[in-house]
Amino acid sequence: MQAILALEDGRYFMGRSFGAIGERTGEVVFNTSMWGYQEILTDPSYKGQILVMTYPEIGNCGINDTDRESASPKVEGFVIREMSEIHSNWRSGKDLNQYLKENGIVGISEVDTRAITKHIRSKGVMKGIISTLDKNIDSLIRKAKNAASLKDEDLVRKVSCSTPFSWSGGREEEWASGIKRPSDERAYHIVAYDFGIKLNIKRCLHDSGMRVTVVPAWTNAEEVIALQPDGLFLSNGPGDPAVVDYAIVQIGKLIGKLPIFGICLGHQILGLAFGGKTFKLKFGHRGGNQPVMNLLTGRVEITAQNHGYAVDATSLPTWIEITHINLNDETVEGMRHRELPIFSVQYHPESSPGPHDSLYLFEYFSAILNAFHKSKASEIRTL
Repeated sequence: MQAILALEDGRYFMGRSFGAIGERTGEVVFNTSMWGYQEILTDPSYKGQILVMTYPEIGNCGINDTDRESASPKVEGFVIREMSEIHSNWRSGKDLNQYLKENGIVGISEVDTRAITKHIRSKGVMKGIISTLDKNIDSLIRKAKNAASLKDEDLVRKVSCSTPFSWSGGREEEWASGIKRPSDERAYHIVAYDFGIKLNIKRCLHDSGMRVTVVPAWTNAEEVIALQPDGLFLSNGPGDPAVVDYAIVQIGKLIGKLPIFGICLGHQILGLAFGGKTFKLKFGHRGGNQPVMNLLTGRVEITAQNHGYAVDATSLPTWIEITHINLNDETVEGMRHRELPIFSVQYHPESSPGPHDSLYLFEYFSAILNAFHKSKASEIRTL
């Protein structure tokens, strides 16, 4: 069956349908990872987006019950060059086509994903539509233009949990993270704001020796304090951080009361809570091969990333220190408070895209908690 991808600027691509039959709109973005399509599909940060994979063949490993970041795929649509008709992996339970069909995800293959990626890099991300139903190009382009913009939607409310819950699961022994815990560390209680939290973040927090309570994105500061946590974690999530104004206000109330660690959207929300600003990137950072420099050590990390917004370094107050930058475009990848035990990164240290360059950040959070609760927070000065 034929499928069509049309962009709001009039560009369109005709290909082969796979997954569900239907029509979906979203912001069209690309990911440069060469593996991990199941983790990518199920990452809640892709809510509202049609995802283009730059790696040419997708689906050869099938789908399993372990390699997921949430219960179901969160992308609005999936665009690939070629879908493997055969899946072969000892953990695989079904093929990609079946998985997407079961979850209502519309896919298109046999299109020039290199051309799509180059177009987005040149023109910037834009709204688009995938359809197996409407074959009229002019009609599809109009629908793409009229689709909702990410800056107008609160996507966090669509992926956040609805009620608080406790998390106590780590990685299976064969996939152990290798995160080291200080021998004298007690099991600190962490409250994690769920803006679209990835499963592996919860696992890494648990593997760091922490008891985790996950709360909805709209939880107020008083409710957090009532849970008597030792620290606060701000998760990843989809969309424009400025739209999540209710969370920005509550995080602002918690600054200075607890050690805080933020990742991705959590990093951006923290920047806004500090009084800074965020801006939309032309085509975002999405992939498992983004080089980031730790300015405190001079070390370069190969990181996994998935975001379309960045914190404006020039807008941050003087009491915030930039700790990491992206070596491709020098955007902010990490920051910390100069006096308080608060830090965040834009990238995903839990993802480990081959190298485990960034897992030390979970160890650092453990060390901060340990020092803070021994009244020695000011002694922790290097990442």
